[in-house]
Amino acid sequence: MFEGFTTETRDGADGVRLRVRIGGDGPPLLLLHGNPQTHVMWHKVAPVLAKRFRVVCADLRGYGFSTKPPVSDDHAAYSKRAMAADMVTLMKGLGHDRFQLVSHDRGARVAHRLALDAPEAVERLCTMDIVPTLHHFETTDMAFAMGYYHWFFLAQPHPGPERMISRDIEDWFDTQTSREPKDPGFFHPDARADYLAALHQPGTIDAICEDYRAAATIDLDHDRASREAGRRIACPLLALWGAKGKVGVWYQPLEVWRHYADGPVSGGAVNSGHYLPEEAPEEVLAALDGFLRA
Repeated sequence: MFEGFTTETRDGADGVRLRVRIGGDGPPLLLLHGNPQTHVMWHKVAPVLAKRFRVVCADLRGYGFSTKPPVSDDHAAYSKRAMAADMVTLMKGLGHDRFQLVSHDRGARVAHRLALDAPEAVERLCTMDIVPTLHHFETTDMAFAMGYYHWFFLAQPHPGPERMISRDIEDWFDTQTSREPKDPGFFHPDARADYLAALHQPGTIDAICEDYRAAATIDLDHDRASREAGRRIACPLLALWGAKGKVGVWYQPLEVWRHYADGPVSGGAVNSGHYLPEEAPEEVLAALDGFLRA
């Protein structure tokens, strides 16, 4: 996987160090992964994109083999603002003040915040299988609570969820990733091994729970403040979601995103479950080919 890429450790914000994979030549393109994965989730699409772009795949803070700040009462170290600041610092350190951004799941929530906090940095943004966090929480109903029960479990006070997950991390991973489709066998064995190795790193499970605690607390404060200030996504936005997943059933994603964006919004469903880049890489690449600018 990732032939022609280099693996490096680079600076994020506030002393955080990030595991990063870099390859290709051309305009800068940052790829951000979701939970409970690492940047390796991009292994089917990154090498193709590297034919046209300088592709940067990063492990988010707390995830993979990046720095894992400790648990705190305010969860600020795992706010999407802090995680987004890592990526601005990373890209500036690589010489890129402005870049295109493709993101999935938790990484897409980081990307949304990045586009609000540093609009000058984001040329184009693609999100996969999400609508804004604030919209999720403000429209929560029985279907969302049952379907995304893990949001509410992981956000419970430390160390409750951590203790339960740590009793059998592999079983938790398989349960967490088998919602859509029912068989998680689409993960490449080497990718799955990387995900599990990262989950066994000290602090990773705590970090994942802190990410979700931040989403239910400090992130909502930041999101509401941005809304009150009239801050919206300024760049073109491509929103993709899995046709076999839940986002397109519960919401009209493009309509939702248009309430959070001033720039043009496009996109649609991909024939996959939640893990678009691994389940349907050809469709994802086709959508990105028509959106990204080389």
